[in-house]
Amino acid sequence: MTSTPLLLLLLAVLGACECFIGIAAPLAFKRSTISCLVQPIQLKTLRQESSATDAAPHAAKRIACLFAATLLQEDDATYLKSFQTIDSCAAAGSPSDDLHDAVRYIDRNASKLYPNESAKEEMWKRAYGSWKLQLATGPPSRGGTTPFKSVPIFAFAMIDENNFGNGVGLNQDRIILSLLGNHYFNVKKRVMGIGIDDMFLFSNKVTQYVPGFISDGMGLKKKPEDFSGKKGSRMPAFTIIGSSEKSLIARGGSGGIAIWTRLEKDIRPAAYGRKTQ
Repeated sequence: MTSTPLLLLLLAVLGACECFIGIAAPLAFKRSTISCLVQPIQLKTLRQESSATDAAPHAAKRIACLFAATLLQEDDATYLKSFQTIDSCAAAGSPSDDLHDAVRYIDRNASKLYPNESAKEEMWKRAYGSWKLQLATGPPSRGGTTPFKSVPIFAFAMIDENNFGNGVGLNQDRIILSLLGNHYFNVKKRVMGIGIDDMFLFSNKVTQYVPGFISDGMGLKKKPEDFSGKKGSRMPAFTIIGSSEKSLIARGGSGGIAIWTRLEKDIRPAAYGRKTQ
């Protein structure tokens, strides 16, 4: 039975996670969207079953598409300047006067900057790693812009080949609470659906001690097919706006935008007691 102090700690830290990391900022998922999320996994399996003869032309085409997209980005002076601004603000944890315009340029020109699946996959792979949440906006305001504000707590996100994790702590070595689960990335839409499978306190798994009402509210152990897409039953998700070697930009389901800076240290041992599989 969970003790009262532990329950209060869970509620307090979950509240901080919800406000600053977007755990409870869902994105509407219709059945067709769920199919799109599962589709990349199915496609990957089909590709693995392809013969070596078929693989060579596919690889050549992917390299050509990626090369073309890279040239496009390198020739776009505004893109390079925008990410320089974003990288700098992310590292400093402080917004500049031109940060909003820099993020807006990347966001509005995503279809041009990431014109094919190869470019989107490369952008997604740059998102792998450990990140510290530095700046965030609230939901978009009517008739105006919502400014970026510094995040006053240590909040992190982690993405690897299979999992998404996030949480809060004192610093990158002392993580108080963290969540971990599979991600479901839709390459075409650049949308990452988030599953929450386990909860950790001070890197110790406490999933089995989470009260039912918290577990249900979080969607603990739910898969994409368990969400109906209706209000109150939507899978948490982020739309990846852009990524570099230094920063990551994403939009939550409520419309707010978050900017992370890359951590040099792998956060997984401090958050989960091990590197995830």
